[in-house]
Amino acid sequence: MTLYDWPRAAAFGRVIPKNKIYKHAGANTGLKDLFVREVDQIVWSHKLAPETVNLAATRQVAEIQVFRIAARTATLDAAVLRAVDKAIPFPLIFEVAHGGRVRLAAAYKRPSEADSARWVVGDYFQGEWLPEDLPRTPLPVALNMGALYERLLEPLVAGQTARLVPGMGEAQQTPFTPAEAEHPVSLAERIAQAEAIKAQAREVERIKARLGREKQFNKRVAINAELRAAVSHLQKLQASGDIQIGQNHGD
Repeated sequence: MTLYDWPRAAAFGRVIPKNKIYKHAGANTGLKDLFVREVDQIVWSHKLAPETVNLAATRQVAEIQVFRIAARTATLDAAVLRAVDKAIPFPLIFEVAHGGRVRLAAAYKRPSEADSARWVVGDYFQGEWLPEDLPRTPLPVALNMGALYERLLEPLVAGQTARLVPGMGEAQQTPFTPAEAEHPVSLAERIAQAEAIKAQAREVERIKARLGREKQFNKRVAINAELRAAVSHLQKLQASGDIQIGQNHGD
């Protein structure tokens, strides 16, 4: 994972009052309380646009906004990020800072196919916590704003996916599977794979919890077999990109 050296030309540096987010996001009392407990300050730090990064806009990505959130806690509820996303009609990249560390976070955000005035916001992906003073790297090379948005999201998607798989760490992470190297896949397909992995990882954790509660030997044997099958499927999803879109991994 890396931190980016956002271009100076893109610097915006505007502090956004929380009540502005409340107004545009239609915040209820619970969400406002969440902001009070978890958020110290919100800064609209950079505007990545054709005139600031010298890349052409695309139909889905005219600009990318970078928001920096000074968090009061090490865990920031995704509802906070979603409220900011709801208030700002552009794709967003978040820098969440707390205790001398910073991490990137973002959801795949795109205009609704049914109504271009509305935005669809997917699940949030978060990077690892990194030291605030870590040297930053230039923006990834891209041909246009849409491609830049994908290059910024891809490491978050790949990193979080790797952390969900038992036995997989950042050091073992590979951004592309062999199948993807031969037949490149879109960001939407990568995110669909990540969401399938996330759902299967939750299923594995549910089975583990059942195993921990069960006392009868014969039932533990059956649950163990179920757990092995679930873990095997999870590992296959990560290794081969065998995405089961729409499959229910619930109870």
